[in-house]
Amino acid sequence: VPAIVWPWFPGTQGGHALADVLFGDVNPSAKLPITFPRSVGQIPIYYNHLPTGRPEDPELKYTSKYIDSPNDPLYPFGHGLSYTTFEYSDLRVTGGESGPITVSAAIRNGGGRAGDEIVQLYINDPVASVSRPVRELKGFQRVTLAPGQSRRVEFTLRKDDLEFWHEGRWVFEPGTFRVWIAPSSVSGLEGKFELR
Repeated sequence: VPAIVWPWFPGTQGGHALADVLFGDVNPSAKLPITFPRSVGQIPIYYNHLPTGRPEDPELKYTSKYIDSPNDPLYPFGHGLSYTTFEYSDLRVTGGESGPITVSAAIRNGGGRAGDEIVQLYINDPVASVSRPVRELKGFQRVTLAPGQSRRVEFTLRKDDLEFWHEGRWVFEPGTFRVWIAPSSVSGLEGKFELR
C-alpha cells in the first residue's frame, strides 16, 4: 500500500477524523513518535541508539548488519506523509564558539495543496567522555505552507541543550557537534558547529 493511516486511540470522533483524512478533506501532518521495525529480529529498535564500533558498510564483511534484512527501520521515528511534498534547502549554522548557535533552513511546499510540515532538529556529539546517541531530537516546529510557499525555520541551541546526565549531574563537554534539520530521524540537511 502507498500509505498507512495509524490512528492510535482516536476517541469517539475518530471515525469522522479518519474519514476527513481518507477523503482528502484534511491534509495529514502527523509524525511517528516511535520507530517501526522491519521484523521482530530488529527489536529493540529506536532512533537515538548508541553508535556501534563497526558501523554498517555493505562493502565490508565484518560490520554491524543483518544478513537477510536492511539495518534501517520500516518507518523511522519522525516519519509522516502528506498530500503535498516539502523540500528542505539552504541550511545555515551561525553563532559564536561560546554560543548560542542558530540553525535554520528553508522549507518549501513543492506540491499543489496547502499543508503542515513538522520540521525536526537533531544533534549528535561524536566525541564525548561517554558514548552519545547517533541522533537526539532537540526541537521541532509546525509550519503551515500554501502551495509553492517557502519559509525559513530557525532553531536556537544553547550550552544547556547540549548537556547530558553523567555521574549524577548534568555535564557540558565542548567540542564539535553535528546537526540536522530534517523531516525524520533518518534524513535531512546536515551541518556542524563548534562550541567551547
